[in-house]
Amino acid sequence: MKNKIIFTVLAGLLLASCGAYRKYQPITEVDTDLYGNDIIVTDTSSIAAIAWRDFFADPALQTLIDSALVKNTEYQVAQLRTGQALASLEAAKLAYIPSLNFGADGNISRYDGLTTKTYNIGLTASWEVDIFGKLTAAKRGAAAAAVSADEQEQAVRTRLVATVATSYYSLLMLDRQIEIAENTLGNWTETIRAMELLKTAGMANEAGILQTKANRTGLQADIAAMKKSRKEIENSLCGLLAISPRPIARNRIEDAVFPEELSIGLPVQLLANRPDVRAAEMELARTHYALGVARAAFYPSLTLGGTVGFTNNGGIAVNPGQWLLNAVGQLMQPIFNRGQLRAGYKIADADREIALLQFNQSLINAGTEVNNALAGISEARERLALVNEQTELLADAVAKTELLMRHSPTSYLEVLTAQQALLGAQQSEVQCRYDEIAGIISLYRALGGGK
Repeated sequence: MKNKIIFTVLAGLLLASCGAYRKYQPITEVDTDLYGNDIIVTDTSSIAAIAWRDFFADPALQTLIDSALVKNTEYQVAQLRTGQALASLEAAKLAYIPSLNFGADGNISRYDGLTTKTYNIGLTASWEVDIFGKLTAAKRGAAAAAVSADEQEQAVRTRLVATVATSYYSLLMLDRQIEIAENTLGNWTETIRAMELLKTAGMANEAGILQTKANRTGLQADIAAMKKSRKEIENSLCGLLAISPRPIARNRIEDAVFPEELSIGLPVQLLANRPDVRAAEMELARTHYALGVARAAFYPSLTLGGTVGFTNNGGIAVNPGQWLLNAVGQLMQPIFNRGQLRAGYKIADADREIALLQFNQSLINAGTEVNNALAGISEARERLALVNEQTELLADAVAKTELLMRHSPTSYLEVLTAQQALLGAQQSEVQCRYDEIAGIISLYRALGGGK
């Protein structure tokens, strides 16, 4: 009768445990208008599937990215954190294996002329039976944390690749703008020489020459400022590479090549491509299993244990030893600490809700980044086409006004105005090209590229 009662109690506990452990269900649906109501996508291909080495074809840039992936401090820290999470996962897996401990103790006493020695030498084993899913939830929570850490490492990697590429093309933009400014400086110097000759012939005045010289001095100051910015970006790039400041080998922005058609894929593909979104979902899974651990804490824990060893059971020193064997099963049900367990459950439930909110926000942020990048690329390409046309017209205007100044009473102010407008258009042309490239890099990263 007693055995029947025990069996009935255990059966009831097992049935009650059916609700203690619940497997996490991955998220498989995303709003179709995540990229914005004005963007309709039907093509499943995405530039995120392109490896960064194929996407960034510039050999000098590839060398820099390779170096950053080896030396960058933030990326190395992310890799170490992934290692920590994997070690925690291994510890969680070992919870299924019985713990085994070796112990030895002894005692010597003397009373009434007799010496008594006692000792125990043995192995003690203990094993918690996972009948309520607590260990399973803890293991799967640790697995989700390990995956989350790995995805965070990948997120650092994609951000690092994009940052190095953006910094690299910033240098190329400044190289080209400085080159344009220095060529313009040479042209203005030649204009001053021509105006001084015209002054000798009575066709120009000193005020015009001074104005032109002042403009040239201002351009020299602008060149100095651009060189300072270039050096700062170069030093910042060295910081990403974890090296001391030094010149960065690079090519020209005119040689930059990127796809004209930028496929973005369906919004749901962000669940697979964006490492930060995947990390956020794994954090959601981790809190889901942490809630399972908190739920299982309300149920009894069953622990099996035993000892095997050698003892002499006391007596005089010459007593022969005997084998020591025992086995025990322990079933413990929490009673007086349910309030504490209930508080822990509420905390775990709140953590899960926070993780869900953060996951949803990560998706919204990803969709916003894609929309911003697409808008930036479109606007930059539109401006670039207009500025190209403007540059051609202004170059023709400068050539004609300079010719008129030499052979007619055309005012020097017209020449200066045309030259300044051409310089501004040429600088804007380079800026627009850089904005287009930066937008493409941002889109590549926003879609989860950089593997």
